[in-house]
Amino acid sequence: MNFTRIVLLIATAFAAFAGSALAQTRDYSPENPFGSLREQARTQQAWLEERLERNLPMLMRKHGVDMWVVTMREYNEDPVFRALVSPTTFAARRRTIYIFHDRGPGEGVERLALGGSSQGGAYEAIRATATTADGRDAELWGSDQWDLFARMVRERNPERIAVNISHEHNFADGLSAGEWEQMEQALGPELAGRVVREPLLAIDYLAMRVPSMTPVYRRMQTIVHQIIATAFSGVVIVPGQTTTEDVEWWMRQRVHDLGLDSWFQPSVSLQRRGEDMAGATAPVIERGDVLHCDFGLVALGMTTDTQHMAYVLREGETEAPAGLQQALANANRLQDILFEETRVGRTGNEILASVLEKMRAEGLNGTMYTHPIGDHGHGAGPLIGRWDYQAAIPGRGDPPVIPSMWFSTEMQVTTPVPEWDGQPVRMAVEEEAEITAEGEMRWMLRRQTELHLIR
Repeated sequence: MNFTRIVLLIATAFAAFAGSALAQTRDYSPENPFGSLREQARTQQAWLEERLERNLPMLMRKHGVDMWVVTMREYNEDPVFRALVSPTTFAARRRTIYIFHDRGPGEGVERLALGGSSQGGAYEAIRATATTADGRDAELWGSDQWDLFARMVRERNPERIAVNISHEHNFADGLSAGEWEQMEQALGPELAGRVVREPLLAIDYLAMRVPSMTPVYRRMQTIVHQIIATAFSGVVIVPGQTTTEDVEWWMRQRVHDLGLDSWFQPSVSLQRRGEDMAGATAPVIERGDVLHCDFGLVALGMTTDTQHMAYVLREGETEAPAGLQQALANANRLQDILFEETRVGRTGNEILASVLEKMRAEGLNGTMYTHPIGDHGHGAGPLIGRWDYQAAIPGRGDPPVIPSMWFSTEMQVTTPVPEWDGQPVRMAVEEEAEITAEGEMRWMLRRQTELHLIR
């Protein structure tokens, strides 16, 4: 096939797509809704500086730490790494050691980077160098870098040096054994004796948002709802023809076409009257089916995680059966209970216990598995249950809720549906919510209170 023929085929295919129903959906845009990469980077850089200036000093003092050391090597980065660097930094440089030294409320937290750049002026970059035979300065690594580190620490003489080592918390366990052994040797016995483990410092730093993030995240939620609404509509689904896998890949492609990213493969599953669909692989969607999706996107270093429910109308139906509507209302009630029981200062385990007690008292057959969200999809902070473990979670369930953090309120309630001869139907819902600076829990955008209807 010659080159001209290939170009003609590509152009024809593109023109056909451009005129298709998918391309003409109201929310379609080939451009990134958050602007160019350069514009996004400016926004993310401002967030970095605000987190370092506003949140970090407060958290170091809250946890009684006057120095925090975060050290890592290239491609073996600490989980907190991306929340400490500019959006133009993709990995640590050989070895990067960040030193945060609290000089007190008057002078603030000094930020030193040993290795790597100043991250757009967020750090003072300090390097161990030596003059080569031709008169150039060469950067030193290995023991020379550790010697520089030890000198920086000795000069500042901190009382408590926090490092990221934890048996229970993955987000506070980023210091590798190799780095710790070299750090301990460089510090010497006296200074190494001042090293402490304060896992909530890393956890709270990752969990705590800054106010300027919220409007952007709310816009992300709007896009999520738009994509789900289109996926769960006649634009994408033709009953009797479209498979659940078709819908999954449409959602994934849609995210890509918007210039955004995914942190997990979207999933779409279905429940059908009189049939067990649990083991079905890519079933064809039929009229009368109940659909569920789990969907998340990534933008500007932030993640979303949302689950919605839909119903495929039968011929002659204009709404879902009342039993299915009540099943969704029961899931909404469990969301209400979570909001009633979530308060700043309570741990995830405490919230879980009170939610389950109230849920059972009201006769709801549900499961609570809410998690923090933000820099990571399953983010730093208190877990409120797991889908497969409805009891106190040692470690991950112990941190307290703090102001200015976000949750993905994930849960399910299973309800017998009269129109399905009492067959239990599972309504799994998930929406993002914020804990405001004042400690109030509220929806980031809104929750689903009506089933998506596919005609």
